[in-house]
Amino acid sequence: MTKRNDIYKCMDCGAMHQALHDGAGDPVCCGKPMVRIKDNFIDAVEEKHIPVIKKIEDKKIEVSVGNVEHPMTNEHYIEWVEVRDGQKSVRKFLEPESKPVLTFNILSDNFEVRAYCNQHGLWKA
Repeated sequence: MTKRNDIYKCMDCGAMHQALHDGAGDPVCCGKPMVRIKDNFIDAVEEKHIPVIKKIEDKKIEVSVGNVEHPMTNEHYIEWVEVRDGQKSVRKFLEPESKPVLTFNILSDNFEVRAYCNQHGLWKA
């Protein structure tokens, strides 16, 4: 069953989709059901994946990926970071060789942050 905000990935072509509504089934790509990417919280590599949030101004945060800066090579990097509350979702994309540090404006103090690593999946703070 699809839930709002779930992330799905096609294991054949790599396409990713985010559900905007709850639904009865799972999305399909390349003729096969897509795999739901689960949010990770704890793992042996968490020090490089869990988003670290720092308030820098009223209604503005800085998100760094990892207590130890995440590698940003062509083979292993953070593809995107998303900040969402109940009303708004903002996703920013990163490129290899860039810094895994982004600034976001927030409307609410009740939000969550997700980061997607191309090698180790989805991480939430």
